Amino acid sequence: MAKGQTTVSDFAVAPRRSRPADQATAEDAATSMAPSVPTEGARIDNQPQGLVSHSVETDLPASRLIAPTAEARRERAVSKALQREDSRVRLRDLKRARDRESKHYVNCPLDYDTKKRLEKAALENDVKMTVIMKAAIDQFLKDNGY
Repeated sequence: MAKGQTTVSDFAVAPRRSRPADQATAEDAATSMAPSVPTEGARIDNQPQGLVSHSVETDLPASRLIAPTAEARRERAVSKALQREDSRVRLRDLKRARDRESKHYVNCPLDYDTKKRLEKAALENDVKMTVIMKAAIDQFLKDNGY
């Protein structure tokens, strides 16, 4: 199958709308200053004749649905405040628990033979060296009454 020559003229392209900037700003100003029921001359071209914009009276119930009453706002504010307080208390408790369980490191030099024995014991028992040292220190403190 041979490819044919395709040009831009083979495709249907819609022409660009020409809309000068002065006309656009004039229409925007007219729509913002227009009365609630547009007259025939003030009607925008793409707006149907039967369409009438909402009056101020019909907008009030819609805005009341959006804006809650003072009581609803107070209830929502109280519930959010209680939720924030609970979150703050939980975070404080978590920080305290973390501080209690935090690791306190002890740095002690070991001679070569002791270190090799510790490595060998950790390898043979499949336990970390720190676990062995912690158990040994704990045992020593228990034996000496601490």
